[in-house]
Amino acid sequence: MEDKTIQLTEYGASEAQELANGLDLARIIATSHQQYTIVTDSGQFRAQLAGRLLNMATEAEDFPTVGDWVQVRLPDNQADAATIERLNDRTTVFLRKAAGRRSDAQLVAANIDWLFLCMALDANFNVRRLERYLAVAAASGAQAAIVLTKADKTSELAEQLAAVADVSGDSEVIVCDATRDTGLTELTAFMQPRLTYAFLGSSGVGKTTLINHLLGTATLATNEVRENDAHGRHTTTARQLIKLPNGSLVIDTPGMRELGLLDADIDNTFADIAELAKKCRFSDCTHQHEPGCAVQQAIVDGELSEERLVSYQQLQAEQ
Repeated sequence: MEDKTIQLTEYGASEAQELANGLDLARIIATSHQQYTIVTDSGQFRAQLAGRLLNMATEAEDFPTVGDWVQVRLPDNQADAATIERLNDRTTVFLRKAAGRRSDAQLVAANIDWLFLCMALDANFNVRRLERYLAVAAASGAQAAIVLTKADKTSELAEQLAAVADVSGDSEVIVCDATRDTGLTELTAFMQPRLTYAFLGSSGVGKTTLINHLLGTATLATNEVRENDAHGRHTTTARQLIKLPNGSLVIDTPGMRELGLLDADIDNTFADIAELAKKCRFSDCTHQHEPGCAVQQAIVDGELSEERLVSYQQLQAEQ
């Protein structure tokens, strides 16, 4: 096994984390189908859930995910699997609704300091999708930054940046061009040691390519995107946490064909509409045909786009 002298502080551990007698602290750095890889002060191990923990788990949130802090019983032989006995409280958690018709929660990652919401500046560019990501990120507890990729693929950068600025609120916006050595300077400078960053976005936006550039090596596999719609195949199929040369921690997540709303802070994401709604004549105004609707008046005055209101109403109805 590699990394036999791991320091958990380098993986974001704090002295405030308490341990039960006889157990060791660990962080989950990879997971796939309830198979886990963990790091501890004693090294890296495969891990499995204790029977007690498995029997008590009734919902998706009861299971560990990448980024989680857990308490484990280590094996005598490092080739054997460790046993995950306890799941520590999470500081933040990113959830989405399972794809398709199911309404179950799907855990994406936990204990994230920053969510990087990635959107490409090619045919993948979609401000309405970005609003959806911002709403879910706001409910996660993590801070969010917007990472615009493939700047070399657009001839309308100024217009696209203006469209993003209309919906981004206080979120930092970072523009990346992975084809140039200087294209990731701002992103690299933004990331701090021992903090955990999760890259989220649709398939084909270049999340894995960004991480490979940050690593300085093509460690993670990438796929080409379709030319007709700039969508890609799911290159990343298992979530994993990786330590970068600068000490930052990143989580690469599978590309999402859809991001179903399970827990979203819509009012925070659409704070401009929420503020306008306070001026409506009726407290239960639906912002459609009521007289004295300040939201509709803002559309007439050019202060608010009708598309943004429709997006707001659609997300409310979905949640």
